[in-house]
Amino acid sequence: MAYDVVVIGSGPGGYVCAIKAAQLGLKTAVVEKRETFGGTCLNIGCIPSKALLHASEIFAEASHSFDTLGVEVEPKLNLKKMLAHKDTTVAANVNGVAFLFKKNKIDSFRGTGKVVSAGKVSVTDEDGSVQEIETKNIVIATGSDVAGIPGVKVDFDEKVIVSSTGALSLDKVPENLIVVGGGVIGLELGSVWARLGAKVTVVEYLDTILGGMDGEVAKQFQRMLAKQGFTFKLGSKVTGVAKTSKGASVTFEPVKGGDAETIEADVVLVATGRAPYTNGLGLKEAGVEMDERGRVKIDAHLQTNVPGIYAIGDVIDGPMLAHKAEDEGVAVAEIIAGQAGHVNYDVIPGVVYTSPEVASVGKTEEELKKAGVDYKVGKFPFTANGRARAMLHTDGFVKILADKATDKVLGAHIVGFGAGEMIHEAAVLMEFGGSAEDLARTCHAHPTMSEAVKEAALATFFKPIHI
Repeated sequence: MAYDVVVIGSGPGGYVCAIKAAQLGLKTAVVEKRETFGGTCLNIGCIPSKALLHASEIFAEASHSFDTLGVEVEPKLNLKKMLAHKDTTVAANVNGVAFLFKKNKIDSFRGTGKVVSAGKVSVTDEDGSVQEIETKNIVIATGSDVAGIPGVKVDFDEKVIVSSTGALSLDKVPENLIVVGGGVIGLELGSVWARLGAKVTVVEYLDTILGGMDGEVAKQFQRMLAKQGFTFKLGSKVTGVAKTSKGASVTFEPVKGGDAETIEADVVLVATGRAPYTNGLGLKEAGVEMDERGRVKIDAHLQTNVPGIYAIGDVIDGPMLAHKAEDEGVAVAEIIAGQAGHVNYDVIPGVVYTSPEVASVGKTEEELKKAGVDYKVGKFPFTANGRARAMLHTDGFVKILADKATDKVLGAHIVGFGAGEMIHEAAVLMEFGGSAEDLARTCHAHPTMSEAVKEAALATFFKPIHI
């Protein structure tokens, strides 16, 4: 049987692409090597981590905030139940994707996919048997894998020296946890175990956490995490990770020069980013061009140099975000169907699901300065927000960046409770080219956390009301 589209990989980009293609009337198939659909995100990434983040946040609230609110309890951690909640959440999501495939009449092939040539994909099953599928179009949506530490051999056993996968399934709370990498994954998983009682030390190569995010936001957020018990070793280059009799050790030295230091912990989490998963896909043999970082090169329509072969998500340039991959999946399906699929890369929100959350969309101050853009800033703290006070969530602030001449919003950054939900009103505004005044003059319900977004917008073009 010949298909219109064969998608290799069923992560957020792949499964969304397949569903959209099927909805547009294209005969679609998906190749997936895992036993379940959903890729890293649904199985061992976004979804299970958010389940643990929420559960651990509730535990922390019960331990520290409930009494102030007049709720007297003595919380007791049942880690086994918490992990079971995570597993139940994962199962519901991956089963949901399987249902959607069936509903949209999408065929699935279990095994490792490989591009034989334009129009042909092979699938190798666990027993070594191979079958070939003919298709008019191929979409590479194989995602990414743990990157490790450049130049350092790391032996992951997923018990003591763990990647993000192992950090989701520790059978007990470590007394001490070292997180190598101060990015989103490391801080989120570090937060989970810190709330449950671990002493967390973050070792980061850069002199800031959340590299690439707005500098002021990153500094303020680091202070918040320090108050929660995090210890930071910034500007530190890791030179070794090894098992010890008591757990594992991390050796690092100052990037700017100085003596090496070794610290020990029960568990070491290596969260230094991810690398595109392209090994064994047959791309080189099929003539598909790659860049110097192992990513698939594409044109403005997400197509490779080989006609009929497309790529989306973590295997191409851009932020490794599930929702970015989803938008690309929709765009590719539309392009293949003869429509005008498009992704606006200037409005891709990013969220760190810690407590408080960090969310951003558009440009940072550093990016605007580097580009020579004349801009203005409006800020508003949650300490001055009535709803935040009522919920004991006054940490953080909203920051709006707008063009000085036109007032067009160029970026928005939020640190605070529910920041990941609030960021989207800024994203919608920016999608339509809105101004800070547009946002400030939009009526916001009272009392809500979102009023802080309105006040920050007011501060951008005139003055806020409540400070």
